[in-house]
Amino acid sequence: MQYMMGADIHNSLIAKHKWIYLGYWILVTLVFLYDRTYLIQKAGLPNFFICSIVRVSLLIALAWVNIRWLIPHYLLRGKYGGYFGFVFLLLIGYLLIQSLYDYYLFGYVLGPSRKAQLVDALIYNFTHTSLYLLLTIALKFSIDWYEQKKVLQEIRVEKLQAEINYLRSQVNPHFLFNALNNLYALTIKKSDEAPDVVLKLSELMEYMLYESDETYVPLEKEVNYLSNYLELEKIRQGNNADIRLTVTGNMDSCLIPPFLILPLVENAFKHGISKAVHHAFLHIHVEAGPPLEVRIENNKLNFKQVAQNGGIGLMNLRKRLELLYPNKHILQITEKPDRYEVLLKIELLC
Repeated sequence: MQYMMGADIHNSLIAKHKWIYLGYWILVTLVFLYDRTYLIQKAGLPNFFICSIVRVSLLIALAWVNIRWLIPHYLLRGKYGGYFGFVFLLLIGYLLIQSLYDYYLFGYVLGPSRKAQLVDALIYNFTHTSLYLLLTIALKFSIDWYEQKKVLQEIRVEKLQAEINYLRSQVNPHFLFNALNNLYALTIKKSDEAPDVVLKLSELMEYMLYESDETYVPLEKEVNYLSNYLELEKIRQGNNADIRLTVTGNMDSCLIPPFLILPLVENAFKHGISKAVHHAFLHIHVEAGPPLEVRIENNKLNFKQVAQNGGIGLMNLRKRLELLYPNKHILQITEKPDRYEVLLKIELLC
């Protein structure tokens, strides 16, 4: 699939290059005709067009040999002596053919004025031909530079997308582990709420498996997912925690990468609300924006926690934000005596 996409891009670039070169030679022809208006007086209008066609055709042949053969085989391989030597021979060959054609048609070499000497005419034609050749070289290297930049950009985007997909793959098992723990706790208690948990978990799994494969999802679906997740946590926590989710703003046209807010909520449960005995709380406020603004406050434990392995979700979140929104996001986690405060701002297109 990627090979076919690469082939399509390559063919598209070739087609674009043909139009670029065609436009360039049309422009060169117009400039050449304007620059050689003296030929009308010297040779007449019919011969003026004949001379112009012959000269432009020779210039195209000269440029083609230079671009297709000399630059790849000599200049780009560092064989500068051979390259400039062949270019000089090409220019001499151009002048020789043009001069013989002028002598055949008019009996003299056409120069910039009616009384131009042979040396003046040759220097004039040599200088102008060299200028057109330099312009062709500049066009060639400009196109190659643009192509290289385009390819590097495509590679960079593919690399970033691969990293994002990898980070997302770490988020899904992390959530599944927490959700199954919730269900396990209820089944141990033989709670009547277990069927509701199974139903909500199935809805969450449906979102994870089928709706979150896209790079971006509607913000409303992501918030609904978060709301269901919190409902599961409310059931597990019972009446021992104050869990709130408030949403403001218009979410209709906002898009967000899936599972971008969840790691912050999971982190709040892990380091605060799930281990607190009294006065546990989690307040989440989502403002659609733009920009998207997520504020989270949760209680802080009043005892020192034992060091644990973890923090994968939060680390992944930071990496995803750096990849997806470089210099377009703010993530601040503030520790206060009795609480943690988190601020996430993203410049979403809404």
